[in-house]
Amino acid sequence: MDDRRFGQEDSRGNWVPEKPISYGPFFEWPPNPRALLKFFFGFPGYFLPWNVLYAVAALLIWTYLTPPLETLATFSPIWAGMILGRNIVLALLVYGAWHVWLYVWRRQGTQFKYNKQWPKEESGAFLFKNQTYDNMFHTLVSGVPIWTAYEVLLLWAYANQIAPMIEFSTHPVGFIALFFLVPFIHEVGFYFAHRLLHWTPLYEMAHKLHHRNVNPGPWSGLSMHPLEHVIYFSTIALFFLIPSHPVHMINLASRLGLAPAQGHTGFDRVVVGNEASMDTSYYAHYLHHKYFEVNYSDGMVPLDRWFGSFHDGTPEAHEAMKARRMRRSA
Repeated sequence: MDDRRFGQEDSRGNWVPEKPISYGPFFEWPPNPRALLKFFFGFPGYFLPWNVLYAVAALLIWTYLTPPLETLATFSPIWAGMILGRNIVLALLVYGAWHVWLYVWRRQGTQFKYNKQWPKEESGAFLFKNQTYDNMFHTLVSGVPIWTAYEVLLLWAYANQIAPMIEFSTHPVGFIALFFLVPFIHEVGFYFAHRLLHWTPLYEMAHKLHHRNVNPGPWSGLSMHPLEHVIYFSTIALFFLIPSHPVHMINLASRLGLAPAQGHTGFDRVVVGNEASMDTSYYAHYLHHKYFEVNYSDGMVPLDRWFGSFHDGTPEAHEAMKARRMRRSA
């Protein structure tokens, strides 16, 4: 697949997609029924592949890789350790797969790669002087344990009727609908947590560590300071208020834990055939890591547009961003 069909290199040799970023038809007015149907049921679309994939994964994780509620009612380091081990394996598989395909095997070279450079292997900015090893360390030593701590707390709370719980047998419509509301819960929670982390004191204390990755790779996604991990995963705690089932919480928790790999690949799309490709994320994280002050959300709900921090990748958006900077400095 020739990336020149979809974009071009800028003056620095970095690849830029031709098509401006948009939020899709869900928030457009007046509604366009045909576009909405394509948005929900097309491929790629709202359901396929990612939201269905995370929903199915949550069902499998709950059914086969999580102890039963009777066991969870009494906290034990044994079952908590099992969940930690399960999440470490999931992280190694998902982050590792993206990294091996794109950065170890380099199966598509620099096609669709925003920044043609590869991760730093000799830089004093990173632990071990290596960007990938640094990112893996922060992901596995801090990120996955804090993700697991939230998950363990909620599982214990469901088992002890502290978190409000519903069953498919009594609330079938709500049970199914909540699977596909989880992406919205994730988006809104992530946006506000992310904006908070760009508050100067928190940025300097914690979020700056994540932003050392100006040219991110898959392992950069969850490479954060422990304080940032606590804030980032706090969206899971909303299930203390939302009537749900543990499988819905696992859906959100695994999305928070694993989706950053896809959002930080550093590639616009991953080629899996002559024509087929999997889109990653120019919006949600390459532009944010490049400019720091735009695109705080994942690009599904137009929160950045509503709050004035949207950048669609065009020269006009870049000029608008510079104008905002000038107004702030004045």
